[in-house]
Amino acid sequence: MVLSKTASQTDVSVHSTFASRYVRNSLPRFKMPENSIPKEAAYQIINDELMLDGNPRLNLASFVTTWMEPECDKLMMDAINKNYVDMDEYPVTTELQNRCVNIIAHLFNAPLGDSEAAVGVGTVGSSEAIMLAGLAFKRKWQNKRKAEGKPYDKPNIVTGANVQVCWEKFARYFEVELKEVKLREGYYVMDPVQAVEMVDENTICVAAILGSTLNGEFENVKLLNDLLVEKNKETGWDTPIHVDAASGGFIAPFLYPELEWDFRLPLVKSINVSGHKYGLVYAGIGWVIWRSKEDLPEELIFHINYLGADQPTFTLNFSKGSSQVIAQYYQLIRLGYEGYRNVMENCHENAMVLKEGLEKTGRFNIVSKDDGVPLVAFSLKNNKRHDEFEISEMLRRYGWIVPAYTMPADAQHITVLRVVIREDFSRTLAERLVLDIQKVLRELDTFPAKVSAKLVMADEENGKNGTVKKTVIETQREITAFWKKYVSDRKTNKNQIC
Repeated sequence: MVLSKTASQTDVSVHSTFASRYVRNSLPRFKMPENSIPKEAAYQIINDELMLDGNPRLNLASFVTTWMEPECDKLMMDAINKNYVDMDEYPVTTELQNRCVNIIAHLFNAPLGDSEAAVGVGTVGSSEAIMLAGLAFKRKWQNKRKAEGKPYDKPNIVTGANVQVCWEKFARYFEVELKEVKLREGYYVMDPVQAVEMVDENTICVAAILGSTLNGEFENVKLLNDLLVEKNKETGWDTPIHVDAASGGFIAPFLYPELEWDFRLPLVKSINVSGHKYGLVYAGIGWVIWRSKEDLPEELIFHINYLGADQPTFTLNFSKGSSQVIAQYYQLIRLGYEGYRNVMENCHENAMVLKEGLEKTGRFNIVSKDDGVPLVAFSLKNNKRHDEFEISEMLRRYGWIVPAYTMPADAQHITVLRVVIREDFSRTLAERLVLDIQKVLRELDTFPAKVSAKLVMADEENGKNGTVKKTVIETQREITAFWKKYVSDRKTNKNQIC
C-alpha cells in the first residue's frame, strides 16, 4: 500500500508564505540551515527584516546616490551578471569604461591631444582610487630617490586633518607617514600655507580636498599650487599635488567652471572622483585620472592573458560588476553638460532653502559655505542645556537620519549636524525637515537638562567654591567626549550578538 502525505501535512501546496511553517520557526542566524526552504519564504523573511532599515532617501548623512531613472535601473539589472574584468568577453563594456575615463579627463581639463587617450581607470569608489593614486606617487618618488642614491624608506603625504578615513588607511596599509595640517575654529579645511611649510624631501605629494566631508568646503588648490611651485624652485624638489575630488569633482565643472583646481594647474598630477556621489550613480563606482602616462609608473600595471587576450590591469581587486560602469556612461550621455548643471544648480538652491530655514529659527550657526558641495553643516548657538547629538537622535523619530559629529584636531570641541543635499532631496523635503527640526527644538526646550548641562552647572558651582574654573573650550570638550562615548556605547550595545 502506497502512503502519501495529505495537503495539510506539507507546505508545498500552501500558497500563502505567512501560513507556512517557515515564518513560524526560527532560522539559525550564524549557521547555514540543514534544509532548504521555498524561494517565496526566503524572500519574505529577508524582506521583512530589511523593512527595519532606514529609508535611503531620508539618509541625509550620505553623499551616495539613492535614486536613478528606471531606464538606467533596467540597464544595470541587464548587466548584473557581467564581470567587469573579463575585457575580452565583454569588449563593449570595456569600451564604455574607456569612454567614461576620457569624458571625465576632458571635464577635468587634462592636457590631451586631439587623438590622445586619457590615462585612468574605474574603481569601486574613491577609496580604491586614492590607494592607486597614492601608490603611483610613492613608486615615482622611490624610483627618483633610488636613482639619486638617496634613502627612500620614509615617504610622507601632507594633508589636512579633515581628510576622509581612506587617506589614513592608505598611510597605514602602505607605510606612508601622514602629516596632517590641524584645523582651527572657523577654518575647517587645510591651510595651504601651513601645508607647504610641512613639505620636505620625503613628501610624495600634497593631497587637497575638493569638497570636505565635514562642511563641503573646497580647499584652495590654486594657492596650494602656486606656493608649492615656489618651494619646488627654491629646493629643487618636484613635489606634486593630488586632488581628492570625491564629492566636488562632478560639481565644480558645472557650478564653478572658472575655478582652477584641476589639470589646469601644472602640479596636479592625478584626481579621483566618486561616480556614486554627484556622478549620480548608485554605490560602487569611482574614477582616478592621471595627467599623463608619465605620472603612472609602468611597473604598477599588470598584464594578464588567461581570460583570452592580453589585458592591462591596475586595480586592488579583480572581479567586480559591470553595472555601475554602464550606469555612469548612461548618466554622462543622458544628462550631458546641461543636465548635470541643472541637477547641481537644483541641489545648491535647495541647500540655500534649508540654510535660510535654519537661520530663521535663530538657534543655529551655519558652519558650511555657500560655495562648495551642496550641504548644510550647522551647530547650536547655545548647547549648554541640550546639544547636537540629542537633536540627531530625536530627528530619527520623524524618519530623518542627520549625523552629529565633532570636528578633527584642533577643533574637536566643535560639534555639528550635517545635511547632504542630493538630487532626490526636493525643496518640499527641505521645508519639511526645517519644520521637524523646529518640533524637536520645542520638545527639547520642555525637557530637563541632560548630563551636558549638569557638567556646565557643576563647573559654575566649582567656580563659586574657589575651584579653578574650566575654560569654555575645556567644558565643551568634556561634553563632547561624554556624547561621543554615549553614542559609541549605544552602537556597541545595538550590535551585540545575542
